[in-house]
Amino acid sequence: MDERPVWPAVRRGFLRRCPNCGEGRLFEGYLKVTDSCPACGEVLSHHRADDGPAYLTILIVGHIVAVLMHFVWVTFRPEPLVFATFLTVVAVGMSLWLLPRFKGAIVGYQWAHRMHGFGDGP
Repeated sequence: MDERPVWPAVRRGFLRRCPNCGEGRLFEGYLKVTDSCPACGEVLSHHRADDGPAYLTILIVGHIVAVLMHFVWVTFRPEPLVFATFLTVVAVGMSLWLLPRFKGAIVGYQWAHRMHGFGDGP
């Protein structure tokens, strides 16, 4: 059984590419993982990302927005409605950008560790 390096697979997944070859697209749409890589044919339907990407997205976005909220409030004292709108746009934008990347990273991690059917044998 050949070695599957973890960090290159996670990086490829984060970039929304196949964790095996790094060439094929990992997603058919926004979050739908392809059944197999169009470039190398690696079967990707075994993934079980579940709630992991959403949890990581909330964790990272929450921490960044909390620091940003404190910095902007202390420095600029914006109007509350403007401030709430600004933070909402930042949080939604970051969440939409990070969610597929974290899902790809988790699929890459599972592929590298041969979890959930990504192994070579039964």
